[in-house]
Amino acid sequence: MPFENLGDRLRNAFKDLRGKGKLSADDIDNALREVRKSLLEADVNFKVAKKFIADVREKALGEEVFGSLKPDQTVIKIVRDELTALLGGTQTKITLSSTGLTVIMLVGLQGAGKTTTAGKLALMLKKKGKNPMLAACDVYRPAAIKQLQVLGEQVKVPVYAEEDSHEPVEIARHAVDEARRLGRDVVILDTAGRLTIDEALMEELRQIKSKVHPHEILLVLDSMTGQDAVTTAKAFDDSLGIDGTILTKLDGDARGGAALSIKAVTGKPIKLIGVSEKLDGGLEEFYPNRMASRILDLGDLETLIDKAKTVVDEEEMKDAAQRLSKGEFSLDDFLHQLHQIKKLGSFQSILGLIPGMGQYKEALKQIDFDGKEMKHLEAIIYSMTPEERRKPEILNGSRRKRIADGSGTRIQDVNRLVKQFKEMKKQMKRMRNGKRINPSLLGNGFPGMFHR
Repeated sequence: MPFENLGDRLRNAFKDLRGKGKLSADDIDNALREVRKSLLEADVNFKVAKKFIADVREKALGEEVFGSLKPDQTVIKIVRDELTALLGGTQTKITLSSTGLTVIMLVGLQGAGKTTTAGKLALMLKKKGKNPMLAACDVYRPAAIKQLQVLGEQVKVPVYAEEDSHEPVEIARHAVDEARRLGRDVVILDTAGRLTIDEALMEELRQIKSKVHPHEILLVLDSMTGQDAVTTAKAFDDSLGIDGTILTKLDGDARGGAALSIKAVTGKPIKLIGVSEKLDGGLEEFYPNRMASRILDLGDLETLIDKAKTVVDEEEMKDAAQRLSKGEFSLDDFLHQLHQIKKLGSFQSILGLIPGMGQYKEALKQIDFDGKEMKHLEAIIYSMTPEERRKPEILNGSRRKRIADGSGTRIQDVNRLVKQFKEMKKQMKRMRNGKRINPSLLGNGFPGMFHR
């Protein structure tokens, strides 16, 4: 989960402020001392961290904190606002031409994930109503062209390639011409990377830039390289001039220092982030305010809603809600909702978007709805008759034994599923009535259901 370590440290830094009716300057300085350590351990640039702390302290020592009824919340709000500013302030979208062809040029070091990102970007634009084309301009890496062609087939987007050519500049120029001929409105140039930034690579990229005049030059960076990613961004911008960055592998970077430093050091915005290996949904637009809220465990319901709009059937969800309100919510409905949720991404990533879930992190790590646990749940429910799924209360001992035998699980597993389904119904009704969900459900529910 991105920023996991940083989020934990920041929450601990603010723990001592909670419940205090009044904060002293020492209280704030002690908390900010921990925040500073947290930022440096997250691999945030030293100068960036120093300025961040100074800005937060200046605002936190104002009357807005000392005159607040809940000063701890005011301090957290100041930190969230400063984190948002550090991450770029406002969202910066990819520039797309309203008429004619948009040329997007992806650049970066070898291994950053440019080719995979090109495929994800093509699919993202396609879902927005665009007609993209991919162009294989990497003639150096073995199988680079083939990889892009395979990705093109998977996302159903054409790929322009010249397998016998060794002239990336000409390939790029021909690709743009071909995109216009085919009536495509976006062409994505997948250029070659190097293990190190060298002048030959930069000159080649500068020539492509001068020939095709891209609307966007986006630097693809591996977020897990930390401050090296920031150094790379500055070098590319100084030599080539970039319009923004795409941070890949952010789901695997628990520190997040690159994301927190890159805008402050380079002045260039993060436009997209890679959040999973999946082609569909693995690339997201970057919202600084939403990411700042995630870091502080304040949730990101806007992103969750955006995800839900793209994959969840709204009418089906309404029907399920109506059945629940009438007491008709069945195990079939339950399983169907789990399948709908699974479309949003991994269970852990979804919970990371819900406010306050950071405190249940250890309990939530036990939940494996993305693997064997989900298959076992499905096996148990599918081993029931339609009537049993509709009315779990009729499940007596002999029925439960038959279900366990049919699903390859134990009777205890069946009992636990039925018990937790009933508890889930209660909690869903509580949420529907505006009451808070019982946190104990998260620690004592499905985790460990199938331990042998």
